[in-house]
Amino acid sequence: MPPGFGDFQLARISGEDVGDLEDVRLLDSYLDGSDALEEGMKRIQVRVTGMTCSACSTSVEGALRSLNGVLSASVALLQNKADVVFDPNLVKDVDVKDAIEDAGFEAEILDESNSYKTKNSGALVGQFTIGGMTCAACVNSVEGILRNLPGVRRAVVALATSLGEVEYDPAQIGKDDIASAIEDAGFEASFVQSSGQDKILLGVAGVCSEVDVHLLESIISTLKGVRQFRFDWTSRELEILFDPEVVKSRSLVEGIEKGSGENFKLHVTNPYTRMASKDVAEATNMLRLFTSSILLSIPVFLIRVVCPRIPLIYSLLLWRCGPFMMGDWLKWALVSVIQFVIGKRFYVAAGRALRNGSTNMDVLVALGTSASYFYSVFALLYGAVTGSRSLPTYFETSSMLITFVLLGKYLESLAKGKTSDAIKKLIELAPATALLLIKDKGGRCIEEREIDALLIQPGDILKVLPGAKVPSDGVVVWGSSYINESMVTGESDPVLKEVSSVVIGGTMNQSGVLHIEATRVGSDAVLSQIISLVETAQMSKAPIQKFADFVASIFVPTVVAMALVTFFGWYVAGVLGAYPEDWLPKNGNYFVFSLMFSISVVVIACPCALGLATPTAVMVATGVGANNGVLIKGGDALERAQKVKYVILDKTGTLTQGKANVTAVKVFNGMGRGEFLKLVASAEASSEHPMARAIMDYARHFHFFEGSENQKDPNFGWLMEASEFCALPGRGVQCFINGNQVLVGNRKLLIENGIEIPSHVENFLIELEDSAKTGILVACDRELVGVLGVADPLKREAAVVVEGLVKMGVKPVMVTGDNWRTARAVANEVGIHEVMAEVMPAGKAEAVKSFQKNGSTVAMVGDGINDSPALAAADVGMAIGAGTDIAIEAADYVLMRNNLEDIITAIDLSRKTFTRIRLNYVFAMAYNVVAIPIAAGVFFPWLGLILPPWAAGACMAASSVSVVCSSLLLRRYRRPRLTTILEITVE
Repeated sequence: MPPGFGDFQLARISGEDVGDLEDVRLLDSYLDGSDALEEGMKRIQVRVTGMTCSACSTSVEGALRSLNGVLSASVALLQNKADVVFDPNLVKDVDVKDAIEDAGFEAEILDESNSYKTKNSGALVGQFTIGGMTCAACVNSVEGILRNLPGVRRAVVALATSLGEVEYDPAQIGKDDIASAIEDAGFEASFVQSSGQDKILLGVAGVCSEVDVHLLESIISTLKGVRQFRFDWTSRELEILFDPEVVKSRSLVEGIEKGSGENFKLHVTNPYTRMASKDVAEATNMLRLFTSSILLSIPVFLIRVVCPRIPLIYSLLLWRCGPFMMGDWLKWALVSVIQFVIGKRFYVAAGRALRNGSTNMDVLVALGTSASYFYSVFALLYGAVTGSRSLPTYFETSSMLITFVLLGKYLESLAKGKTSDAIKKLIELAPATALLLIKDKGGRCIEEREIDALLIQPGDILKVLPGAKVPSDGVVVWGSSYINESMVTGESDPVLKEVSSVVIGGTMNQSGVLHIEATRVGSDAVLSQIISLVETAQMSKAPIQKFADFVASIFVPTVVAMALVTFFGWYVAGVLGAYPEDWLPKNGNYFVFSLMFSISVVVIACPCALGLATPTAVMVATGVGANNGVLIKGGDALERAQKVKYVILDKTGTLTQGKANVTAVKVFNGMGRGEFLKLVASAEASSEHPMARAIMDYARHFHFFEGSENQKDPNFGWLMEASEFCALPGRGVQCFINGNQVLVGNRKLLIENGIEIPSHVENFLIELEDSAKTGILVACDRELVGVLGVADPLKREAAVVVEGLVKMGVKPVMVTGDNWRTARAVANEVGIHEVMAEVMPAGKAEAVKSFQKNGSTVAMVGDGINDSPALAAADVGMAIGAGTDIAIEAADYVLMRNNLEDIITAIDLSRKTFTRIRLNYVFAMAYNVVAIPIAAGVFFPWLGLILPPWAAGACMAASSVSVVCSSLLLRRYRRPRLTTILEITVE
């Protein structure tokens, strides 16, 4: 039965076609500034089938980049994916797909809505019915209201049709907010549809006949918001395009199931599961081809080697049947099937490569096997015409060669599959189902229902049982329990979760029952973003791979030239009598002798090992890093990190715990301690600085030391009103309280405002700073009132990690906005000798550049917004403790745990990865340098060493597998522990 198809044309929305709903991500963007999408650009990913080596990926990249409008194109051989950024006004998705197919490969555009990839941000165009408008003045009034709403880019209202069309940014305003604004203006409003489009792929159980298909189609036709659907009878998969502003995916599933009387059962198809199944299918297909080839090759081998020793069978093979003997007929028939049916893939791949002006491994295999096969056919026909059997046949060479190459391809596909184990493990962390709690208006639970975890929506209340996985990112609304977050953050100790605590999807609940409210689902979830980051990193190319790509581009023509030189060298030397005839094989001649050497040269040379050396290692390393809580943004970040000479560390929140505490309070003008703290807390209430929070906590404790519900009030009720508040980076804050100017900050702030600091106050500040505490000065109405001493404890591992970095040959540097005395005291405590203090946020980037001047590679470790310029300026930026969204966007490494040990893990892993990559290249190059001369017979005159073509094919297959297995050894990586860090030495 052909696939069912339905298509609904909704009322046309005028205006330009706009992008998908903008994603709001917890970990924000994973792309560097260089990779971020320019305005108006679109990014898609395409699955490319048929690539066999780096020459193929280069060919696909060339075909894509030749399209007018394509900004960038990157092809990942191991993942069989292409990442394409283009101008949608010049190039369409189908043009990208056609370009890949024209290059001779199969292409499938990957679905964005059900994947964990970042969608293109953009505006939506929503259509609203507006009732109550009577004249042009009403239209102008509604348009004016809409255009003043935040996030609304364009608004047009038509009186005749009572319709309004609003272009808005869904990240800033929703359709309900727009409708409410219209109603607040005195009109009636209801949402009709939007330009947004989402897609869901569902597996359908219960469809057994054509009647069921028609029932399914009729049910979907009645559902609001459905734009298009297609049911594939073969795979029992239902693909639905719908308007996410009108209907949600769970409502679609529930509507279809209820409409069928629960006869149809639907489940969401996980995009990664589909892709994994395709990879398994590819490996299975390779195994089937290899099995078929070896089953047909064994009889050919027996006819040539074993049967001549069994008189009865040999006599049957010598029986003449037409122009040939029975044995020749059998070998020809069997090898023809192997050559052109089983080996068809090599001809197809070689043909498409040659059509695109490139060459790859398939060209070499097709060339070598064809030379052996067609020579053998020629020898048979020559014998039939002349009546002599002076020319031997080598059918078994062709069959065994294809068999060994297929074996190598099968083993290579299995090994390459293991390189993506990290992503598979991350995917498996997400539970398949979730317990949804249905509550009445009074908040009482009236129903508990199990749903597909991929159908969870923001706002859902979910029940998490002991021993179950948390199904979604969310906030605890009831209960308490310990949760093991090691699978996501790498933190081994269980974390206590109580009401208002944030939980991460995929983590394991250990003891109590929790009720959580889902906040971020799908591509917004932390686990999804980690998977996205790992995938993006695995698709990126390390700069060192350019060498392999260059070698691959000239490799095959060079090998073919060497094979021709080998053939003519041996043939001419034989004709001229340069070597004795007893070197020739039985019934052989100079042509056959030379041909076998040249075929061996063609098939033993392997460009695949070079092409796999870098991507397999990067793929394994990024996966290993993710398992250890170190998220790496790509091969280029890995390559830079292994060359780091300086690590610049921010003080607050990086070297210290980021949990400041007030340890000293001294008032100098006779003001009461409580009144002083009230004044300072009122000034700091609007600040988000860690020290401001510490002062607020201390002041709150002073006023409510027995605890109070007022603690949850951000204004505490007892604070004075502060006006004209202004945060001054690197100095402090200023505001007005009761008409008096209040300044809270460092010396620089008071000096700039002309306030003198008495000597006894200066002495108190020096005493604080010498003990690694920060002194905060408070002035009111241009008079210095008092000083607070704030201490931020160092992380327990800080000193050991600093010493470990030194042992690794990396120089640690501390950069802080704090004063010099406090900075030096902290630096001395952890063992850092190079310090830069009183540095403004913009100055941190300049500090990074100062260390880069001599060509050194510099890493910056930070956690806050004020660190993002320095993180972006550094060669390697590391955001620690999951940091802030802006810090993560600017960083190359994301250290999920708030632990300095991960800095050493990141550098150590990058060094070990590139040591492995260099070993892979040495092996791949050495293999070709040694193997090709042996295959060409360079050592034959002295050692009698000859390599038959089938053995050369086996060596070629083994070389690729061995390189992949070498990269897989990185899976055994274990991050250095504190007890072993100090044993690390510079290599």
